[in-house]
Amino acid sequence: MSYAFSRNTSHRLRACAVLGLAFCSAFVMPAIFATAAPPVPTVEVNITKFAFAPKEITIAPGTKVFWTNRDETPHTVTSNDKSFASKGLDTDDKFEHIFASEGDFSYICTVHPFMTGIVHVRKQ
Repeated sequence: MSYAFSRNTSHRLRACAVLGLAFCSAFVMPAIFATAAPPVPTVEVNITKFAFAPKEITIAPGTKVFWTNRDETPHTVTSNDKSFASKGLDTDDKFEHIFASEGDFSYICTVHPFMTGIVHVRKQ
């Protein structure tokens, strides 16, 4: 009787181990084979000497633009259509915006309105 008890226990343990492995692999395998999302393309615009450099850029939809203030004076990045606006950017502060749709997006520094730039978003 002890042999039958031992054999049944052994079968149960194996069955539990197999079920446990199957359960774990159901969660681990998708993570192993998952593909990472492609990185978002980025473009940098510097704010230097009271100007946006480059002043004009052309990008594809979905591109992230970083503006970095390289001046000692605070600046902003504010679109004319108010679709994006930064806070005041001190030296080395950054502002980012992802352009999802096509179009032309003019922007200014609200502190220094003579500072202008434009982002052209086009399918490429």
